[in-house]
Amino acid sequence: MTNPFHVNETSGHFEVLRPVTTAEIVSMAKKLIKSKFVRGQALTSPEATRDFLILELALLEREVFYCIFLDNQHRVIKAECCFKGTIDSANVYPREVLKRALKLNAKALILAHNHPSGLPEPSEADRSITSRLIRVLSLVDIRVLDHFIIGGTEHFSFAEHGLL
Repeated sequence: MTNPFHVNETSGHFEVLRPVTTAEIVSMAKKLIKSKFVRGQALTSPEATRDFLILELALLEREVFYCIFLDNQHRVIKAECCFKGTIDSANVYPREVLKRALKLNAKALILAHNHPSGLPEPSEADRSITSRLIRVLSLVDIRVLDHFIIGGTEHFSFAEHGLL
């Protein structure tokens, strides 16, 4: 696949050399947003975090549980999928999240998972695992800043709804 863009050297603008497919647009958008989530970048906007997570999780056919590990200044250490599940659930093990957070020397986390059904409303299981993770991580002074549920292009934020 050839690069569909060319940078005009004088203006610095992109020029389209051929029609771009939807998959290429999504791929380029992911690359652009992921560039904001490199190690050392501070998370200063809930909107940017939400957009990143929507691009990562919205089109997945199976449920996955994602963690963004942050340092004491809320700079990204690592963003990664920690657990993969089935069409309607993913087993999440607080012990494993804690081990990973300690290994990365994280001070805070943002949790996220997707609902392939497209409905981002939290289930009782979602509320329960969030509470368990907050409890377990707080024992070693690691704070959960938010838990996003992504359902297609819709989202639910535990922090925005006062559930943390």
